[in-house]
Amino acid sequence: MPQLTLFFRLIVRPILRERARSLLIVLAVALGVSVVLAIELAGNAAGGSFRSSMETLAGDNDLEVTAAGGVAQQIIGQLATLPYPLRVSPRIEDHATVAATGETVPLIGIDIVAEVNSHQEQKLETPRQTNIENIDRIDRIDDPEVIWITHTLDKRQGEKITLLINDQRKEYVVRGYIPEAAQIAGNAVVMDIDAAQQATGKQNRLDRILLKVPDRPGPDPSGSNQASVDYWQQKLRAVLPSGVELNPQGSQTTANRRMLAAFRWNLRILSYVALVVGAFLIYNTISFSVVRRRPDIGVVRALGATRRAVLLAFLAEAVVFGVVGAVIALPLGRLLATGAVDLLASTVDALYISSRPGSLNLTAESVILAFAVGIGVTLISAWAPAQEASRVSPTEAMSRGSREYSIRVERKRDALIALVLAVAGALAARVPAIAGKPLFGYLSALLLIAASALAIPALVYWMTWVASTTLRKFMGVEAMLASRSLAGSLRRTSVLVGALSTAIAMMTSVGIMVGSFRQTVITWMDGQLPADLYLRPAGNPSADRHPTIALDLTDRIAQLPGVQSVSRFKAYEIEYQGLPVTLGSAETAVSRYYQSSNFLSGRPPNQVLKEIQGHDAAIVSEPFANKHHVRAGDHVTLPLGNNLVDFRIVDVFYDYANERGYIVLDRSTMLRYLSDAAPSNLAVYLAPGADLEIVRNEIKQVSAHHAVLIFSNRDLRREAIRIFDQTFAITYALEAIAILVAIAGIAGSLMSIVIDRRREFGILRFLGVANSQIRKIILVEAGLIGLFANIVGLVLGVLLSLVLIFVINKQSFGWTIQFHWPVSVLIGALSLVYLATVLAGVYPARVAQRLNPIEVVHEE
Repeated sequence: MPQLTLFFRLIVRPILRERARSLLIVLAVALGVSVVLAIELAGNAAGGSFRSSMETLAGDNDLEVTAAGGVAQQIIGQLATLPYPLRVSPRIEDHATVAATGETVPLIGIDIVAEVNSHQEQKLETPRQTNIENIDRIDRIDDPEVIWITHTLDKRQGEKITLLINDQRKEYVVRGYIPEAAQIAGNAVVMDIDAAQQATGKQNRLDRILLKVPDRPGPDPSGSNQASVDYWQQKLRAVLPSGVELNPQGSQTTANRRMLAAFRWNLRILSYVALVVGAFLIYNTISFSVVRRRPDIGVVRALGATRRAVLLAFLAEAVVFGVVGAVIALPLGRLLATGAVDLLASTVDALYISSRPGSLNLTAESVILAFAVGIGVTLISAWAPAQEASRVSPTEAMSRGSREYSIRVERKRDALIALVLAVAGALAARVPAIAGKPLFGYLSALLLIAASALAIPALVYWMTWVASTTLRKFMGVEAMLASRSLAGSLRRTSVLVGALSTAIAMMTSVGIMVGSFRQTVITWMDGQLPADLYLRPAGNPSADRHPTIALDLTDRIAQLPGVQSVSRFKAYEIEYQGLPVTLGSAETAVSRYYQSSNFLSGRPPNQVLKEIQGHDAAIVSEPFANKHHVRAGDHVTLPLGNNLVDFRIVDVFYDYANERGYIVLDRSTMLRYLSDAAPSNLAVYLAPGADLEIVRNEIKQVSAHHAVLIFSNRDLRREAIRIFDQTFAITYALEAIAILVAIAGIAGSLMSIVIDRRREFGILRFLGVANSQIRKIILVEAGLIGLFANIVGLVLGVLLSLVLIFVINKQSFGWTIQFHWPVSVLIGALSLVYLATVLAGVYPARVAQRLNPIEVVHEE
């Protein structure tokens, strides 16, 4: 009972009495936790459903057979004739675009004959086991114009639907439905495998062969299914060609999830910025609350309360704020996730892999995360103030200035510690990545932020001392009083400047990083896009989708009078060392005469591309080289068709279009191993004097029966920058929220300052100071806080940007970014933050003006 009385007197009464302060803490916790929760929910929805339709329809298979460029169809016969009870399921996996809606959906080709036989022999009753409904009523199994769709595509059985596959539009008849019991995330289309091969141009090739293996023969020591799978994987690999891969079913999805880990990790770290800013503000407001309640603390200590009881009381207050903030953050985070999921999904789709946003669900794990983060951040933030409160003795309870005095005395010591931390941060930035994650890069950033926080008291003291005389000269005695007041309450001022400067630093560092990245991409495109026109199949682009253009169309375009040459590019998705990679082939005999230098070695493209022309040699992108630790002169072994081929790396090229990494061969070399000649993209170079629009119209005419998109050089650059800006929109949103939390904290803290300094303002009023002068003092204080925070935040932001660009980005994604100052963006953002900080002092200034000097002096 005494503990409850203590908690009520010290904690509950002030919470109820100081509603503005309480609301501020709850708001800081709720905003910070909601951002973390929103990014977690949106990330799960955006990146967690890729290839889900294909994987769901894969069934209960154990192994999958794959090969770069597709698995030769005769492999099915080899597997089917083995003296083992294997279930062999060939598959085509591609994408189709629904012409009516523009939605791109997975297209899956399955052996319907085998499905029918399996269904009839086993007398299956559940549609999910056969993957499609109405399977017994198929009268023309091999009809290439019938498909099965998900119910959500909103087409009735027997109706026609137009699909865009590669560069062809074709009508299909809906024969049945993929059952809802299959639990497919999003829409999908299923057709017979022969029809799928014909539609996708993959004659005599398969994307995957799925295998269901029996139990291991003989006694199994472990008794596990994995032991049986491993046994059959080793046994079957011996009968397959060397270039054919045999992996556990779903390994490609595992590789893709591993690739997305760095993206999700960095985004998750960024979402904690708002929490860090909120922690500063919680620390400040609770510290200020401790100062205001020192008389109460002294009384309860004199009445026998122990230090432990006082400590627990203030920590309990933090838990209350954390719980309330987390409760508010649950619906708020869900709302923010709704806006973030589309941005994240488009980023995943453009840079990583085909994906469709899944459902946003507040799971038990999400709720636990919200409460853990909310309570955790408040406890961490409140620990130091609670320790201070527990150390207050009854005799010093009324001594308000002791803590401020200790801060002024210790500022030099703290500045020295800050210097040590800054040096440690610089050293941490030089440590390589661990397990593909820039852990020491994050540590470097944290050490720099901690160094800034410790250096702020000394910096603020010095800046207020310098500013005091200048302000009096140009802005009057009120400005001088404001400056000295900030120096007199150094501890409180330092926390405010620290919170706002941290948010500004993150905004500055990310702004410099994104601006530098953007300028680097623009410069890179000058050398990467030398052609006049570019063609690709219509439909939504994605990093892992490579629809093809008919070969005869390519030949007709090359014969147009205004076309000097055409470069054909073909891309495949493969795995290398457990990570997805794009394998491409280009006509180096054409592009080497147009492309400007784009190689890390600085060698001319003509020299580099000539080395790979017609040889077993390759060039690789910088992200691939960094992820797999290779360089010029090393060798990579690639599975091409039925062969394992060794390629020498001639050089490494800069690339910012694909985080997965590229391996590029000469087209003639690729065709020696893979017979698929249909290109994924075309680069068209015009003859001297040819008119761009005339040639574009001629290409439109010869491609009238093909669904292709034609881009000029300018169009492609504009689209690339649009995708780039869209990709980083979520980053700017996170930074804006952090700034909002900081400015809200400034407003609340200034209000607390006004209340705490009632006696000071009352005495000033007795001395004849006008209301306008009181307002000017508070607004100048707000302006100085904003100015100091801008200076510290800018310096810290530049240092953090160096860590982001040259450490975290390099170790996470492998891109080299050239440092660039986005001057106009920085000036505009810092000016807005400064203006918002000054405006945050308007309402506290009005409250100070309304104080009755007689009442406040009488209270004291």
